[in-house]
Order: sequence, then C-alpha cells, then structure tokens
Amino acid sequence: MMKTKIVEVMQQTNSGISRSIEDWRGQEIAQFQEDLQHKINEYISEKWFYNHFKTYGNKLPRIDLLNILSRYIGYIDWSEFKHKNIGHVSASIIPRDSNKVFYLLPVIALIIFIIAWVIIKTGSVATYRFCFVDKDSKEPISGEGIEVAVLYDNESPLQQKCNPEGCFTYKTGQQKIKFLVKAPYYFPDTITRILNKHRKNEEIQLTVNNYAMMIFYISNSKVNDWKRRREQLEKIIADSAFIYQVHHKGMMGMELYNKMEFIDMLTMPAAGLKHFEIIDMLYKDEKITSLRFTQDY
Repeated sequence: MMKTKIVEVMQQTNSGISRSIEDWRGQEIAQFQEDLQHKINEYISEKWFYNHFKTYGNKLPRIDLLNILSRYIGYIDWSEFKHKNIGHVSASIIPRDSNKVFYLLPVIALIIFIIAWVIIKTGSVATYRFCFVDKDSKEPISGEGIEVAVLYDNESPLQQKCNPEGCFTYKTGQQKIKFLVKAPYYFPDTITRILNKHRKNEEIQLTVNNYAMMIFYISNSKVNDWKRRREQLEKIIADSAFIYQVHHKGMMGMELYNKMEFIDMLTMPAAGLKHFEIIDMLYKDEKITSLRFTQDY
C-alpha cells in the first residue's frame, strides 16, 4: 500500500517513472531521493532503498524511516498511515473461503488487537494552536519572519509556518511538544509544552532583543543626534565583532564590515537603510560579537 502511494506521489512530478517501484533503477532512485529532499527535506540512501524496496521480507524498517515515508505521501507519521489504511491491509489477508477462518483465528485476533490499539492511539490526536506575543507589551508578534522548528528525538526538525497573526497550528497525538522559535528582534527560545486536549490554544511570550531593536530603530528612523547614537553603538558592539552583510539573490556572496565601518554606515543616512534587516547576532559579556544583516537597495 505504501509503495503504491509513493509511486503516485512520484508520478506527480515524474510522469514517465515506472508504476512498479521494484523496477526502479539508479536514475529513478536518484529522482526519488531528489523529490524526497525537495518536499520534506529528508534523505534515504540508495543502499536502504535496495534493502527494503527491492527485496521481500517480513521485517519493517525503523520507525523513523517509516515516519519519513509517511510524511512524503501526505500523512503526519506512520501511526496515521496505519490508522487510515488498516482496513485495506486486513481485507487483503482474510481468506475468501470461510472454512479457513477457523485456522486463521489467531491472525484475526491479532488484527483486531492492532486495530483497537491504533484506534486508541490515534483517538488522542488533536490540533493545537500556539501564538507568539511580546513579553512586555503582550501584543501579538507579526508572523512575517517567525521561524518555528518542531524538534523530535532521532529525527530532523519539522519546519512550521506562522500565519500573519503570529500563530501556527500543529496536529499530534503525542503528550509533549518541543520546538525552537526565532523571530526578528527577539531572542530565540526553545519551548517545551505538555499538551492538554482541554487547552488547545496557548500564547508564547518572546523577549525582545533590545540591542537588535536599537540598531533597527537607528537604521530606520530620522535621528538628529547622531553623535549620541554613535556612542551607543560603540558601547554595545565589541571591537573585534564580525559583521556580515548577506546579499539577496542576484548578488554574489556576502560583505564583511568591521565595527567602525558598520557604525559609519548606520549613522550616515542612505536610501538603502530603510530596508535594513537584522538576520541574527551573537553576544559575549553583554556586547555584540557577531551580526548578520541584509538590506535592499
């Protein structure tokens, strides 16, 4: 069943690929690897493919690989795939000859147990909503630029998108969620929550990065007292700080500034500064030691 669905997903972008996954060779396998990387940012080796898709055996792959394949064909994880397809599995293995049922009672009992277990397991699936607000003002943080990565044990993070109101939803049957959140001009934070089906909406407070906010304010406002602004910048930026300007598409690489060059750029008004944006920064001893920014011209 899973192999059939994998072929169906692949044919959406590779219409000429064989309908039988057992017939795939080097080129088809490479296309599958590329499609897997493109759609869910995951990788499966060619050796693993041959061991599990081109041989026949009763041993299932590891659960993390089953979760990857389930996400590729549109399911949350392996548990959801089994829950939604268990009917097809059970129907295919029960003999048509009713006289044989007696001999298959242990198998039927096992199937019933599995179905009951899956129903109980997936019955706890719920959709939770997390919204990000400013810790001081309690105002919502704009969803533009917020990055959320849901963290798993022994798996790659799953990237989530926030809506314009600064919220994201997550559907799961697990009892706990852990995710990393990054927002422009706020400190990144790793959030762990014990999930409660009676409390599906929650606000997460983020702490404003005052240094980043100060630099943003100086670069995007008309300030007459530039001397005082320069003094403020000199206090918060380390003398040996590494400061990088990351160029957008169409321009090559990045540009390196020292402390004074960066301060000069901020305190000499230019049209490009109104599009100034900080990507990230690092600190040591309450001073900025590394900063990356971008701007449109």
